Amino acid sequence: MSISQHLAVIHRLCSEPFPAEPGRSDVGEAGPGYHVAELATSADFWDDDGTRREETEEQYEADRDALSERLSARWGAAPDVFSLWSVLDRSREGEEIPEPWATLSSHVPDVHLWRADGRWVALGVSQWDKELSFQLVALITEIDPP
Repeated sequence: MSISQHLAVIHRLCSEPFPAEPGRSDVGEAGPGYHVAELATSADFWDDDGTRREETEEQYEADRDALSERLSARWGAAPDVFSLWSVLDRSREGEEIPEPWATLSSHVPDVHLWRADGRWVALGVSQWDKELSFQLVALITEIDPP
C-alpha cells in the first residue's frame, strides 16, 4: 500500500463506528472503542543475519514518519510521541490496562499520537519478536491513553 492508501484507511476509520465485540476487521482488529489497522507487514527474519531486519526497521520507521507528516499537516499539529514501555511495565506489575492499549504496548514501543475529531489517532511500528515481521499500525480509539 502507498502512503495515500494508508491515509485513506486512517481517515475512513476515524469516522467509522466501533464494533460492539472484539474481533478481526477488514484491515486488522477492532473492538468496543477502537480500530487497529495493520497498514503494512514485512517478511519475517528467521533466516536473517540482522542486516535485512535493520534495513526493514528503518524503512517502517520512515513510512511512519512520512504518514505522521501528512497527518500533522491535515490536523495542524505535530504528534506527541508517547512511549508505551511504562504502560507495558504497569501491565506486567498487575495494573489493568484497557484495550487496545494493553495489547499495543506489548509489541509497539512508542506511538505518534494526535487527538483529532474526538478520537485518538496513533501510528506505530510493531514487532512481536526479533524473528517476526514488522508491521506499520494505526490505532483509532476513543479510549484515552493510560
